[in-house]
Amino acid sequence: MDYSAKLDAAIDRLHEEGRYRTFIDIERKNGQFPHAVWTRPDGGSQDITVWCGNDYLGMGQNPVVLQAMHEAIDATGAGSGGTRNISGTTVYHKRLEAELADLHGKEAALLFTSAYIANDATLSTLPKLFPGLIIYSDALNHASMIEGVRRNGGDKRVFRHNDVAHLRELLEADDPAAPKLIAFESVYSMDGDFGPIEEICDLADEFGALTYIDEVHAVGLYGPRGGGVAERDNLAHRIDIINGTLAKAFGVMGGYIAASAKMCDAIRSYAPGFIFTTSLSPAVAAGAAASVAYLKEHPELREKHQELAKVLKLRLKGLGLPIIDHGSHIVPVIVGDPVHTKKLSDMLLSEFGLYVQPINFPTVPRGTERLRFTPSPVHGPSEVDHLVQAMDSLWSHCALNRAELAG
Repeated sequence: MDYSAKLDAAIDRLHEEGRYRTFIDIERKNGQFPHAVWTRPDGGSQDITVWCGNDYLGMGQNPVVLQAMHEAIDATGAGSGGTRNISGTTVYHKRLEAELADLHGKEAALLFTSAYIANDATLSTLPKLFPGLIIYSDALNHASMIEGVRRNGGDKRVFRHNDVAHLRELLEADDPAAPKLIAFESVYSMDGDFGPIEEICDLADEFGALTYIDEVHAVGLYGPRGGGVAERDNLAHRIDIINGTLAKAFGVMGGYIAASAKMCDAIRSYAPGFIFTTSLSPAVAAGAAASVAYLKEHPELREKHQELAKVLKLRLKGLGLPIIDHGSHIVPVIVGDPVHTKKLSDMLLSEFGLYVQPINFPTVPRGTERLRFTPSPVHGPSEVDHLVQAMDSLWSHCALNRAELAG
């Protein structure tokens, strides 16, 4: 077996399909986000504006967050020293879990190294706690949720995206006595549409199912205190397990679940993804706790974020570009071809100093390749003007038919 040739063939396929992924060398400057410095392939440097980061509110440079992290480093050092089972926990981890439980109105929260791990570990562990569990999963759930459901060894049902009628059909077809859980998202990050939370909760009540919601692209961004769409819609109390991230709106890293004290204790005790993983460093936990607490008290950042997203969508629609607009903060522009998408991304960067990564299969279905813009409160009018002008120029340059794509 020529293993090297197999690797070459696999990578060549990605190049041929126009969806080979490249990392861009970017140096963020504290206090200057969304501006950064790009190291070009020729070794030179260029000032750029980042339009695809998930630090939605710029909290990664908030002085309150940075101060908390500095203080924790000075007090405890860099790392956590191991898993919480081996090295113990710290006041920083406990403080963060308390902030998160309070944010979602739950009894407890449990930290993980990422929201991906939180989803995977929790969903793959639940059948150990509820033998015979059937998980009903939305067709467009994140890869981490799909992986967790796949690995748990239990029964699963996939319902068509946001199709409550189809979900009902699947629930009705199963044993009424079987334990059940419905897993879905509040904001689906590629199209920016919202999950039908209340309708799913109604079905869960009717069929005696648990509810599991991924609020990764909503925590910090929606709700009076940033608790997500479930908080905004006064539905958080109807959700059994809430998954969230500390790496997007909160600007740091890590993930978590918030639930009852018993649920968090059981996941903590049974999930290998928690038991055998080194915990977040105290500095990260301290920064995240400061960010969560700060955003509870600063709704004006969420309001400005939503306003800028609306402005950007309106401006791009005015050019006739094919925008998907479900009323969220996500701004996807459908290109529909991986080669064109990559070309647009490359030209935006090299010619205009605008960084937005192409989104290709398997992240999105073939034929729906796109550029996904993520405006933030720190993107000003001049940055928006520059982006709109660049898109106007390049869309025509790439000979993309606006009316045809939009239709």
